[in-house]
Amino acid sequence: MSKLPKQYQFTDVSDYGRFVARWIANALKNTTFTPIHVTSWFIVSGFFAIACMLYQYYVLAAFFLVLKSILDAADGELARLKNTPSYIGRYYDSIADIILNFLFLLTFWYITDGSFLYMLLAFIGIQLQGTLYNYYYVIQRNNVNGDKTSRIFEDVPPTAMPGETQQAVNIFYKIYDFLYISFDKTIYFMDREAMKGNPFPKWFMTLLSAFGLGFQLLIMAIMLVLHLEMFVIPFFIFYSVFIFVFVGIRKFIL
Repeated sequence: MSKLPKQYQFTDVSDYGRFVARWIANALKNTTFTPIHVTSWFIVSGFFAIACMLYQYYVLAAFFLVLKSILDAADGELARLKNTPSYIGRYYDSIADIILNFLFLLTFWYITDGSFLYMLLAFIGIQLQGTLYNYYYVIQRNNVNGDKTSRIFEDVPPTAMPGETQQAVNIFYKIYDFLYISFDKTIYFMDREAMKGNPFPKWFMTLLSAFGLGFQLLIMAIMLVLHLEMFVIPFFIFYSVFIFVFVGIRKFIL
């Protein structure tokens, strides 16, 4: 199930595992497994990827990185199939993502004996890339009556949905806010007028989807298979330059 109405759906290059994710979700639809379980599975997959990198099983590490990306899509698919949207699930997913992203880059730093400062810059870059993509994507979904589980501004705890407690939502929100607020505010400062105007064209969203977490993990996986692990951190530092390119396109062309 798409997060956008049909006429606004675009080719999302970060969403290459959606077919498998839907298969997994359909297989779990009539079981007791919940989206939270699937999110926990992608966390496990991420730790398997880290362990494989540490022991230099790079092809296997690449497999678990891609699997993590697929499961990351499957939890949302399952939530939509079961009609059980959840702010706890949404925040749990995002919290797991940012922690795993840091651990992935920390592992690349360790196995390549690189610069810790460059690792931090790459992490900041990856998070800003993903935040820009999510910022524009959430704006698009809200502007065209798409999925509204994610909000443009995560500035206050949302009202709990059926099946979850407000206290639990508040706790997860506070953790999410602590981890993401600096990235969210940075992107908002760069383009605070983005929510005004017409929906973004499909070509723009497709190009921007190269900043999606799934595509970032695919890049890491390919570089591991090609034994280019030492270039992962420098690549994502350079890749961050395109943040300014996309913001410039949005501001001065769209």
